[in-house]
Amino acid sequence: MSATIRSRASARAYSEGSSLRDTADAVGRYLRRNPSLIVGLVLFFLLFFAAFIGQFFVNLNDARPISVRPLQPPSWGMLLGSDKQGRNLLAVAVLGTPATLRIGLTAGFIGIALGSVLAFVGAYYRGWVDALLRGIIDIGLTVPQLMVLIVVAMVVQHALSPTLMALIVASLAWLYPARTIRAQVLTIRERSYVQIARLSGLSGPKVIFQEILPNLLPYLAASLVNATSAAVLATIGLEVLGLGPMDDATIGMTIFWAQYNAAVINGWWWWWLPPIFIVCVLFVSLFLIGVGLDEVANPRIRRQV
Repeated sequence: MSATIRSRASARAYSEGSSLRDTADAVGRYLRRNPSLIVGLVLFFLLFFAAFIGQFFVNLNDARPISVRPLQPPSWGMLLGSDKQGRNLLAVAVLGTPATLRIGLTAGFIGIALGSVLAFVGAYYRGWVDALLRGIIDIGLTVPQLMVLIVVAMVVQHALSPTLMALIVASLAWLYPARTIRAQVLTIRERSYVQIARLSGLSGPKVIFQEILPNLLPYLAASLVNATSAAVLATIGLEVLGLGPMDDATIGMTIFWAQYNAAVINGWWWWWLPPIFIVCVLFVSLFLIGVGLDEVANPRIRRQV
């Protein structure tokens, strides 16, 4: 009896170990054939690792105005110098980089979540719900979204905060994801395993969560990265126009204050060059991550090792 139990335990352990090895091998093969994802993840984590490490080497209180001597070029004491407001620009970058991504990630997640719910409900149940949703999306995508965001931001500018900024950007961030996810759901709902699930008596929500949603997770992950990138771009665009939270040390507001004080004309390169460099690294990393995840979601571009 004990020998049987030991043999079963050994078989179970071998099966679990084999499953883990197979998963690790699959992940390794995927990463080897997808260098863009590796490069994107490396750039992304290097950027935020630098921001995390930076808080141990700089006093974050120096990101407030009149904290250091104004308009000091980079030196050993202040690696990125200071701006006209008397802020240590390294402290501003350490605070602003995560804050900018936090706004974009919040807006992107809200947009994907709302767009996914509407797309799943409309595409699965069809009828007047889908027709109404399709009409709203088609009309919304024809409206210049940046103009709408500018108007909304101007109306509530006196009460702007990072959370409110994320909600403003998310108010239109769901339109394009809803359209693309709806197209995917329309395709999947006609497949045989979904039809079998419906004929077996599963309710609509169970079919959506158990059959359709798991097959769309890679596509939703890629869509989240793309939505985050678009939300970060919209956020920085509003902030560069001066429509962001004035008291927050975000990357977009740093660029706004640099252009407001004519930093380019005056030759204060250390004021505008670092935030632009951070924005470029952030967008390149998000783009490469999105391309890498799209390789999972789109079998047509999938490569073999």
